[in-house]
Amino acid sequence: MKVRLETIGKSKVVRLPETVIRDCGLGDMLELRVENGAVVLTPCRGVREGWDAAFERMAASGDDAPLIPDTLDNDFDTKAWSW
Repeated sequence: MKVRLETIGKSKVVRLPETVIRDCGLGDMLELRVENGAVVLTPCRGVREGWDAAFERMAASGDDAPLIPDTLDNDFDTKAWSW
């Protein structure tokens, strides 16, 4: 489909037909990038979208151990402090 590059002020715009917006699942905000000389528009994802599935995969593979061990090799929290 051919579309016209139109001018609004000092910017150029392309109007997307409603069917294209619906078929691509586009919302009010888009990610725009250039790949090999082509403009690519994709729907914006939530900041933490997909994290739940990633955590489930980590747990299933046993890769969800704490980075800090439960027991530390010091008595920092057990001895009385003096000021």
